[in-house]
Amino acid sequence: MAEARGDIVATGAASGILARRPSARARLLRHFLARPLAVAAAAFLVILIIGAAGAPLIAPQNPYNLQALNLADSLLPPAWMAGGKMPYLLGTDVQGRDIFSTILFGSQTSLIVGTGVVLIAGSLGGFIGLVAGYFGGWIDTVTMRIADSLLSFSTTLIALLLLGIIKNGSVGLVILAIVVSGWVQYARTMRGSVLAVKEEDYVLAARAIGGGALRLILKHVLPNAVAPLLVIAAVDFGVAVMLEATLSFLGFGVPVTQPSLGMMISQGKDFIYAGMWWLIAFPAGVLMGIVFSLNILADWLRDEINPRLQRR
Repeated sequence: MAEARGDIVATGAASGILARRPSARARLLRHFLARPLAVAAAAFLVILIIGAAGAPLIAPQNPYNLQALNLADSLLPPAWMAGGKMPYLLGTDVQGRDIFSTILFGSQTSLIVGTGVVLIAGSLGGFIGLVAGYFGGWIDTVTMRIADSLLSFSTTLIALLLLGIIKNGSVGLVILAIVVSGWVQYARTMRGSVLAVKEEDYVLAARAIGGGALRLILKHVLPNAVAPLLVIAAVDFGVAVMLEATLSFLGFGVPVTQPSLGMMISQGKDFIYAGMWWLIAFPAGVLMGIVFSLNILADWLRDEINPRLQRR
């Protein structure tokens, strides 16, 4: 009887200790809140996503509705400056489009391109790296040689070449042009992770007791090898956004009828020496904010994923 009571007490004490032990989710949240820059970056991205998604409702005007534009309101400075007026909070461009509204609509394009590139390139590259790393042999040799060949060329040059040949720009084509070489980093990262994970004791034990290749990949290898891709995805999102803006700035990206931050910067560059700085400053600031915020979040994810860098 005494032994039974002792076991109950010990079990209760152990349960209490486990209950007080912070969960992984709580630890992740605590570490995130302890990084003010990461919190600010996430807040900026959330606000931008809400603004872009609700642009038709939030924006004072639809900058791509020709009937809503008035050339008499062209090149107005921001509302707080002399000559500015509401509702043009950040001023207007040469066509009389509200800069604030154009940024909201242009952010939609940037977020769509970034999301599309990350999803397609991440899925394709992750699958190729998973297969190459696990099975090895000629599959690994062929895929990695293709990856090495693509790495020898600039992603921007490859995208420019493809878009220049097609000569019919659209958001979908911009995404595919970036994905053509963008999958390589995902494939190489996944391959390296798989090569390390598949030699772990728990994977070898599962194989020894008769586990099939598909079961080992889905249950043991993939869940433990995919984490580094999250950091790659966060960085690549910003790279894709910047690359789309670069292509649009050069005239090879989305068509002129499609809102784009890069297109806004391209159209405003001719007026920068006339003192109309708002034509470039605000869209460029938003573009820099997206890339800067994503890099901060990528650094935080890297610290959380790497056990040696985790803060208790």
